[in-house]
Amino acid sequence: MNDSKRTNQLHWQANRQQRVRANSSGYMPGLDGLRALAVLAVIAYHLNLDWAPGGLLGVSLFFVLSGYLITNILLRQWEHSGTIDLKDFWLRRARRLLPALFVMLAGVMIWVMLCAPERLAALKWEALAAVFYTSNWYLIFHQVSYFESFGPPSPLGHLWSLAVEEQFYLFWPLLLGWGLRCLRQRKGLIGGTVAVALASAAAMALMYIPGHDPSRVYYGTDTRVFALLVGAVLAMVWPSQKMNADLSGKKKLALDAAGSLGLLVVLLMISQTNQYQTSLYQGGLLLFSLAAACVVAVLAHPASYLGRFFSWSPLRWLGECSYGIYLWHYPIIILTNPVVNTGGPDLLHTLWQIAASIILAALSRYLIEEPIRYGRRRQRVRRRTSTLPWWQRPLAHSAKVTFSIVLVFALLFVTPNEGTEISSKALAGSRVTTEAAPTQGTDQEAGAVTEEPATVDKKSDVRGEEITVIGDSLLINVEPVLQERLPGIVIDAQIGRQMYQAPKVISRLQQEGKLGKIVIIELGTNGSFTEKQLTETLDSLQDTSEIVLINTRVPKPWESVVNETLRKVTESYPKARLIDWYSASSDHDNYFYSDGVHLTKTGVAAYGEMLIEALISQQSDKDKSCYNNKKLKE
Repeated sequence: MNDSKRTNQLHWQANRQQRVRANSSGYMPGLDGLRALAVLAVIAYHLNLDWAPGGLLGVSLFFVLSGYLITNILLRQWEHSGTIDLKDFWLRRARRLLPALFVMLAGVMIWVMLCAPERLAALKWEALAAVFYTSNWYLIFHQVSYFESFGPPSPLGHLWSLAVEEQFYLFWPLLLGWGLRCLRQRKGLIGGTVAVALASAAAMALMYIPGHDPSRVYYGTDTRVFALLVGAVLAMVWPSQKMNADLSGKKKLALDAAGSLGLLVVLLMISQTNQYQTSLYQGGLLLFSLAAACVVAVLAHPASYLGRFFSWSPLRWLGECSYGIYLWHYPIIILTNPVVNTGGPDLLHTLWQIAASIILAALSRYLIEEPIRYGRRRQRVRRRTSTLPWWQRPLAHSAKVTFSIVLVFALLFVTPNEGTEISSKALAGSRVTTEAAPTQGTDQEAGAVTEEPATVDKKSDVRGEEITVIGDSLLINVEPVLQERLPGIVIDAQIGRQMYQAPKVISRLQQEGKLGKIVIIELGTNGSFTEKQLTETLDSLQDTSEIVLINTRVPKPWESVVNETLRKVTESYPKARLIDWYSASSDHDNYFYSDGVHLTKTGVAAYGEMLIEALISQQSDKDKSCYNNKKLKE
């Protein structure tokens, strides 16, 4: 009985310490729960899960949180001492962020060195940029698209967001300190911050070109800082130290209603938007940031019931590990994904990737981050916990180290790593595919045409002279098959071509007299496009009798967006029909080189055969229709 009372007393003391911590140091446990939501959304996005196409908005959620918490800390320091201790602030940020980053970079470089050494030379420059928190500008100036790059994606591509935050941490304390000294009234500081935030959002809207690669506005500190500043403004008007837990029932209800509405907007945008929607860059991200700020404001308030929900221990623990989870999840996903996968998602593989990310993040937190961040303060905590029962005590340091070594070894060397090896032969083949001349195939490709069975005995009135094909690099290699089977066909294909370029290509072909009665369009491999752009393309083909669209298979986030847009628009055009290459290539990894896009000999033959069969089938249907109409007239 005494032991039970003692245990209850210890629990009461722990809860009391947490309340004291919340009141004295500004700790807001609900915000850790929100961090968990943000990092889970980002993971879902990088895993290409259908239910979270807007999971990239989790980064904006992190930005708003960071802007609020950092500004809140700086303002508290100013009110207590009348100054901002920049050295102390930057040192604390360095202790918090750098150790885990360095360990992750070392782990990734070792992994790549052992499993994919051919990628090491290119990766070292990205690692250097990550160390100095300039990853976003490195990617911009080297024109590395977050959305549209081919070849093996970089396992360090996600560090651009940390670079944006660190640049904010570097300059914002200086600007805030200057504003606090020079502007006597807080309203002036708030107004100036709002103006800069609106200017940043406006820059994103003006610089973004619909249907083009959005990476410049997506990466840029200048075009993303508004989310951080929205959080900063919130800290100025809603400081944590002035919140009172004693609210009336109606005020509590209004508080949680506002938070629930903001949370609903956040969840709807994560589940319903995608990175290629024009509206996202023309005010959508700003709207999301404002909704996120509303959620942050409510979760930060000690009287919020919603805050208590987000303070749920497992959710809060994930939030406390969110930095490490963010660091590790993307390298794990990139380095362990299959090189080519046409069979759909593997649930067990996905769960393993998530579990590995969380485990490595926990190890990073307990063995690296907290010892460096807190130092001797943790020793006092250990002395206090020595009075707890054994099952409530934390693991000994030696046990943690041993357990960590075993887990890291298992994760890096024992578990499947089929995604880490890149065949140099496949890469060479891929280069041949993408760089082939428009009118000539390689000897291997020409051989593929004769090696694969062809239904040359089928009779049809399909004539090559009546067909024009507009496409990208996929059609460059399929061209020999089509030229052999349909002599006289006009094929206009170019590496990297996108849908927004199609109207100009069509206009040129019309002027040259090369636009046939049947026009086939194969675009979408290199990036997304809007319904408006596709509609404009089809409207420019009014004089054609038939339009054939081909959907895409590409292991990039825009795949589903492209295919859905093609499906929707095709349904509204009587002259247009869709050929389903995505389904035809399902479970055929042998059709693709290691980039999962460009076609092997077998893939070239299958693609060409699919297209010819579709043309023959359509012509047969037309012939039957004409025959039936003639009979009816007779």
